[in-house]
Amino acid sequence: MAIIITDECINCGACEPECPNTAIYEGADDWRYADGTDLEGDVVLPDGKEVNAEESNEPVSDEFYFIVTDKCTECMGFHEEPQCAAVCPVDCCIPDEDHVETEEELLEKQAFMHKK
Repeated sequence: MAIIITDECINCGACEPECPNTAIYEGADDWRYADGTDLEGDVVLPDGKEVNAEESNEPVSDEFYFIVTDKCTECMGFHEEPQCAAVCPVDCCIPDEDHVETEEELLEKQAFMHKK
């Protein structure tokens, strides 16, 4: 499952540079699928959604750091544990019960975003 940042976030920013998928953004920042990935142009995501990787998307939160669910792989393929949760001083990076994915799905998403 993806990780979410709860409203207990203190906006310290410790999590953002740790994300290997560039799935974490500061509150109120626009985001793109292309940020920190190999995605470009029109793509079909593993879940079937069609997007333009270079188009800006509206922030998930205007108040605190947020994680883009479609880009979060819980650091699978990079680290043994989610790095955002490992560095968060207030433990507000938690599993998102609304977006449960298997290890296989997370690794597929990682391979899709980071073509080798």
